[in-house]
Formats: sequence, structure tokens, C-alpha cells
Amino acid sequence: MNATLTRLTALGRAELTLLGRNRNNLFIALLMPLLMIVVLRSTVTQTAEGVSGGVAGATLVGGTGMVLILVVYMGLVSAYVARREELVLKRLRTGEASDLEILGGAALPSAAIALAQCVVLAVGGVLALDVHAPRRPDLLLLGLVAAVALLGGLAALTTVITRNVESAGLTTLPLFLVSSMGSGMFVPRETLPDTLASVCALLPMSGVMEFVRAGWFGAGDTGALITAALTTLAWGVITVFAVRRWFRWEPRR
Repeated sequence: MNATLTRLTALGRAELTLLGRNRNNLFIALLMPLLMIVVLRSTVTQTAEGVSGGVAGATLVGGTGMVLILVVYMGLVSAYVARREELVLKRLRTGEASDLEILGGAALPSAAIALAQCVVLAVGGVLALDVHAPRRPDLLLLGLVAAVALLGGLAALTTVITRNVESAGLTTLPLFLVSSMGSGMFVPRETLPDTLASVCALLPMSGVMEFVRAGWFGAGDTGALITAALTTLAWGVITVFAVRRWFRWEPRR
């Protein structure tokens, strides 16, 4: 256990150093989510009427989702592809670290930054947007941790169709758009037609966003939370299977 923790810490520290040297990834990780939240606040103004928390609440929920997508998912796809193309992943596999430790260690900086920004959002929401503190912080934390784990797996899976770092912006766009419009970030699912809302509830990020919303505004329908948990678990199992089956540790030649 101690050896695993030591290897994860070392890999995470190395990845954090590399992240600091890459201006594009650093911008995505630190500044872009905050800029997107400003845009998001004006976007949700017309769709947040009647939604829990109003405009401010929708901004916080959407902002949390955007931080997770941009920092964890999009940032990690670029990081994994860059390390693969540089043969870093291939060299790491010749050492003592397991595959899970290699991928997890690379994901630690992005996960830490994302969770830290979510804390800043929560504090800023309470102080600046006149929103009450999270009513169920346990559900909020559970949703954030599940989102980081799921998006880390989806990032690893997306590298299968990402040939280089430059193409990462294109290969990550589908999940970004689908999650933004259908998982309750930009457009609350309550405003969608019933049939479309039911379909969107099965999207990868919909389950974790349900927990984020319940954490902020209090647990709603227990059945909805159970469905959200099962949806997230199902996507997690599918993602793990797909990564183990198709993830590439070295570039195509």
C-alpha cells in the first residue's frame, strides 16, 4: 500500500511539473473554466426560471460541470496523448508501477485542480451569488469524486481515437457538447420534453450532475438518485472494460 502511494505521488508530482510547462494545458486547467462560468451565467438566465436555485444556482451547477469537463476530461486527454506520443507511458510500463497507477498518477494533478476549483466555486457562490451553502455536502462530494473517476476513464478511452495532441480538441468535442446540452449543465433537464429528458438522463455525466444538484439544493426524489447512481456505475463499468481492451500505450507507427 505504501509503495503504491509512493509511486502515485511521484507520478502525480512529475505530471504536475509537466502541466506547468505546457501553457495550453495550464490555461485550460486554471483560467478557461472561470471564463466559461461568466459566459454560463448569461446563458442560463433564460432557462433557469423555475429551476432550483434560480440563475445563481444554475450557474453554480453548470460551472461545476464545466470545471470537471474542461479540467479533468479535456485536460487529461491531451496529457495522456502527449505522454503516449513521447513514449513516456511505454517506458513507465517497464517499471514497477501498474497500469492503473500510471493512469491514476497522471490524473492526480487534474483531479486536484478540479476539486480545488469546485471548492472556490462553492465559497464564491455562497459569498458573492447569495446562494445558501450546500444542503447535502455528502452527496455533492460523492458526485464530484464519481465525476473525476468517470471522466478520467473516459479521457483514457478518448485517446484511442486521438492521434495527437492537436486533434484532442476535436475528439473531445462530442462529449463536451452532449454533456453541456443534455446532462443539465447549460440547459436544465427540467426544461426539456419528458421523452428527451429521459434519454438525456442516460448520458455519462447526467448521473453525477444529479448528485451535484442534490448536494447543493437537498436530496430530491430517492428514485432519481438511485437511477443516477446506477447510470454512473454502468458507464464506469463500460469505460473500464473499454480502456482495458483498447487503450494504446504507444503511438501507431
